[in-house]
Amino acid sequence: MEVLEGEEGEVPVKQVVVGICAMEKKSGSKPMKEILTRLEEFEFIRTVIFPEEVILKEPVDKWPLCDCLISFHSKGFPLEKAQAYTDLRKPYIINDLEKQYDLQDRRVVYSTLQREGIELPRFAILDRDSKDPSKRELIEGEDHVEVNGVIFNKPFVEKPVSAEDHNIYIYYPTSAGGGSQRLFRKIGSRSSVYSPESRVRKTGSYIYEDFMPTDGTDVKVYTVGPDYAHAEARKSPALDGKVERDSEGKEVRYPVILSNAEKLIARKVCLAFKQTVCGFDLLRANGKSYVCDVNGFSFVKNSSKYYDDCAKILGNMILRELAPTFHLPWAIPFQLDDPPFVPTTFGKMMELRCVVAVIRHGDRTPKQKMKMEVRHPKFFALFAKYDGYKDGHVKLKKPKQLQEVLDIARSLLGEIEQKRADPETEEKKGKLEQLKSVLEIYVSAKEEESNNKNEEIETDFTSSAPLT
Repeated sequence: MEVLEGEEGEVPVKQVVVGICAMEKKSGSKPMKEILTRLEEFEFIRTVIFPEEVILKEPVDKWPLCDCLISFHSKGFPLEKAQAYTDLRKPYIINDLEKQYDLQDRRVVYSTLQREGIELPRFAILDRDSKDPSKRELIEGEDHVEVNGVIFNKPFVEKPVSAEDHNIYIYYPTSAGGGSQRLFRKIGSRSSVYSPESRVRKTGSYIYEDFMPTDGTDVKVYTVGPDYAHAEARKSPALDGKVERDSEGKEVRYPVILSNAEKLIARKVCLAFKQTVCGFDLLRANGKSYVCDVNGFSFVKNSSKYYDDCAKILGNMILRELAPTFHLPWAIPFQLDDPPFVPTTFGKMMELRCVVAVIRHGDRTPKQKMKMEVRHPKFFALFAKYDGYKDGHVKLKKPKQLQEVLDIARSLLGEIEQKRADPETEEKKGKLEQLKSVLEIYVSAKEEESNNKNEEIETDFTSSAPLT
């Protein structure tokens, strides 16, 4: 922990020191700089990058002090020294160092994934270094190989057991022209080349697995803790080996929405390998999602939203763990997903993340209602006949009941024509004629059992005042 001296009269500010221990190519990369800049916005966090010269040449007791360590393996990184440093200083670890040895061996990775119940392509391991003959049996045919008794028909994939070796071959059947597609780390605009060679490699240990027929894309997933996963799709290097790049020379990526099952896979991968920040590859094929590689510490290359989310999650995670120990006046956020403020030329403004709309079609028949107030004794007699006084209202839906209402309407209209109706009834002549017309149509339809079962009429009488 570092204590910053304030101005005279001010209380010194305590800060958690977050150390970044990685090769300079990684610690100085744009994604890392973007995330560290955002981490520094936390009042109680300060970051320090371990110089590569110090990491490689100085003993661990000479390394910078820190309270929290973000350290990850890449080519040339002395992982054992980083472990010795954590044993000496006991910092809070973001990505487990011991598990990073597992990530360097695809055999251990696949074994871990199997143990966690995560879907994998069907595979077998040819271990030429094993003393057990049953683990190094290979029989090769024209269009298949048999590895330790497991048969793989072409097309199949051949992966070196070392995760540091990216020379992965895909072998094609003779019906498709034979040969193989040879994948490698991107060099310029190429990520693979075709070779006419159809025979598998005869030296080294490999994992053989079924080729999964995807839609020509790979899904790259990036976790930040078990509850956050960002996903992107890219053109599969197995297609033609040509890397798609945008006008700025960056590889083209497409946004991907993960299914609930895929989010659960991301959670399992993150927890199984104890890597808070972790990348892995998904293949979507045959209606399922398969994990085909776990890369360990990986960042999204060009996404401001990811940088914001990653820094926020890591910052809150670090302070939640260390603030109580160092007695920092930091309150746990009620909700980690605060309003998405983004920097613009006009200052920080809220970013619109999505628009949710609930839309309903308008193809429906409008309700046809008719209301009229009646005071004639004949209506009240009908009201009483069907126990309207018991509940204060009555619904008449049966043809016989509607016929009775129709008879009353006809009777009152007859009285009006014969000049025998009272003035109040005469005022209702228009309404009574409308009621008569509607009931004549629907009573007739009811009696004939109309085919339109969705149409019905009901008469609802409600007593709004006591009768005298």
